[in-house]
Amino acid sequence: MFTAFLIKYAEIGIKGKNRYLFEDALVHQIKFALKKCEGKFLIHKSQGRIHVDAQGDFDYDETIEHLQKVFGISGISPVVYVEDEGFEKLCDRVVSYIADVYPDRNKTFKVHSRRARKDYAKESMEINADMGEAILNAYPEMSVDVHNPDIMLNIEIREKIYIYSETIPGPGGMPVGTGGKAMLLLSGGIDSPVAGYMIAKRGVKIDAVYFHAPPYTSERAKQKVVDLAKVVSAYAGPVWLHVINFTDIQLYIYEKCPHEELTIIMRRYMMRIAEHIAKETHCLGLITGESIGQVASQTMHSLIATNEVCELPVYRPLIGFDKNEIVDISQKIDAFETSIQPYEDCCTIFVAKHPVTKPNVNIIRRHERNLEERIEELVQTALDTKELIVAE
Repeated sequence: MFTAFLIKYAEIGIKGKNRYLFEDALVHQIKFALKKCEGKFLIHKSQGRIHVDAQGDFDYDETIEHLQKVFGISGISPVVYVEDEGFEKLCDRVVSYIADVYPDRNKTFKVHSRRARKDYAKESMEINADMGEAILNAYPEMSVDVHNPDIMLNIEIREKIYIYSETIPGPGGMPVGTGGKAMLLLSGGIDSPVAGYMIAKRGVKIDAVYFHAPPYTSERAKQKVVDLAKVVSAYAGPVWLHVINFTDIQLYIYEKCPHEELTIIMRRYMMRIAEHIAKETHCLGLITGESIGQVASQTMHSLIATNEVCELPVYRPLIGFDKNEIVDISQKIDAFETSIQPYEDCCTIFVAKHPVTKPNVNIIRRHERNLEERIEELVQTALDTKELIVAE
């Protein structure tokens, strides 16, 4: 029955004179999301509304599923367009609409009309009353409830007339691309894909960096991270994933530094490398999946030690979340089953038996001097040999 959708947004509506920029970004993201759907669609703006019109056959459920992954959408309303052929014809179309959509009509309803075209013969209150009367005449089993109706029947009088009664929730947030770009440190775990999802929800375009450690980590471990980047891309658009061979750096740190400090020092070099790529690609910050106290490298003292090597801001959207809350979001975005696949990433290979939980930055700096002979060369080699994968 439905061949068109009315797209609703929330925060975008308060953007004043810049609203069109956010609307254009939302249209762009909708087009990207629907490229993966069966069928063709016309996406266009009209009088503060965004419309998705199917051009021929399409899969209704698949289309809804993809629209529900577009940040910036607060609601999706399947809509019927009606030509303005007079109020009596409109009443007939609304009565037919109810018959088609609600086989069980033992329900309460309310008519809510919006008259964007002020030359229409009836005012909104008059439309509500007269349309309600026509519905009651056609379906005596129905009744009016203006406070908590089962059916909210919306009628918008524009160039055409829109009829709709359902609003399917969207993900909310802001359209990706309106909040700048940031670099996600993406691993094969549960946390970092969730962190990328949450920052993307605020309109931030996501690039990512993954630290690979062959032969200690397999190609399957790398593919797992690529798969997670694709999960994030379903919400954030194409993700440019930079794969860094980190093996020689890890081995050198393992050889030259105290083992209880391995995780912190390796993490500091990951942050340095991620920031270097971020600056080259015009990112405005780094994103990590860290949560206070979750592991030894995520205590307040450890976070100070990793922050110290960065000039760009580090965004940690999960900082106050517990593991169950993070898992809930991971399951919601369909990342969890991939994240728990048993393929080790480079962070888990060189783990100390007794890692320091309250690292002293001055001591860490002093021990990093043990690396001065070769570390810059190894970092440069890692940057020169990085692999770029576009996940979408």
